[in-house]
Amino acid sequence: MKKVTIGIIGAGRIGRLHAENLVQVSGVRIKTISDIFVDNIRIWAREIGIENVATDYEEILSDPEIDAVFVCSPTATHVPIIKKAATVGKHIFCEKPVSFSVEETEAALQAVKKAGVKLQVGFNRRFDRNFVKVHETVKNGVIGKPHIVKITSRDPEPPPVDYIKSSGGLFFDMAIHDFDMARYVTGSEVIEVYARGANLIDPAIGEVGDIDTAVTTLTFSNGAIGIVDNSRKAVYGYDQRVEVFGAKGNITVENDRPTSVEISTEAGVFKDKLKHFFLERYKDAYMVETRAFIDSILYDKPPVCIGNDGLQAELIAKAAQQSFESGCPIKISHMLTHEV
Repeated sequence: MKKVTIGIIGAGRIGRLHAENLVQVSGVRIKTISDIFVDNIRIWAREIGIENVATDYEEILSDPEIDAVFVCSPTATHVPIIKKAATVGKHIFCEKPVSFSVEETEAALQAVKKAGVKLQVGFNRRFDRNFVKVHETVKNGVIGKPHIVKITSRDPEPPPVDYIKSSGGLFFDMAIHDFDMARYVTGSEVIEVYARGANLIDPAIGEVGDIDTAVTTLTFSNGAIGIVDNSRKAVYGYDQRVEVFGAKGNITVENDRPTSVEISTEAGVFKDKLKHFFLERYKDAYMVETRAFIDSILYDKPPVCIGNDGLQAELIAKAAQQSFESGCPIKISHMLTHEV
């Protein structure tokens, strides 16, 4: 069986997750992983069977044996890495968002298109079995034309303020997953965005110019209306729910729990708390996502989540930020600068 040789750029939390998943996928060899803090990863890399570690990702891009790269470095580095990887003919998996700039993302997608390589964007929730079921149910017309989409996404605790300073803010580092999910489950493009936000949890978040609570209303090209609510802190756990209401019915996804056991006593009715955070909630989805990218290379299939999906989610996030700042609805139609 042909093997895909991988290089991983960035060995933070998400880079390590992808590496530990990739070593379980048949047909994969991880040759090199790079990180500026290389001394922190040498023992771990050796333990999971990665052959080489490097401080400079150029070592990965210049290696003719490496077929594809996983871009897990900070967002600001994504576009230059994508462009260079495409130029040297390597397939690319890139964590979201591709960038904070629509123009830069468009340029990266143009480079990928010109080179003829594959690009998959890391919207892992598309690979969750529950959301796949929603997507397929809506696509097959079971609930008729979608009328209302509701997405709840609330983290158990806010990230460190130092992270927020460079994350792009709530709409780009958090809600962008939900904007992609809205497109995925409806099969329709967003044409207008209206967002309201507030700083209700941690004053330090507001001091660095971000919000921790938001509600975004989406208008779709098929006439449906979407509501996304986000919070940086839900004291009861990682709250991930989706509902699509249509002309013929309704489909909902409730939260995952460690077990489905329900205990009823005189004192009350009790269930397990929600799974704590995304690494636990979407553990299986990350693995499916990884396998899908490798299969797209091995069997020459289109990736499930392509570059345009990353671009469209960024457009919605940018519109949400502009709407929050201006207090006005923002149309998507005039935000693209090039055809991609």
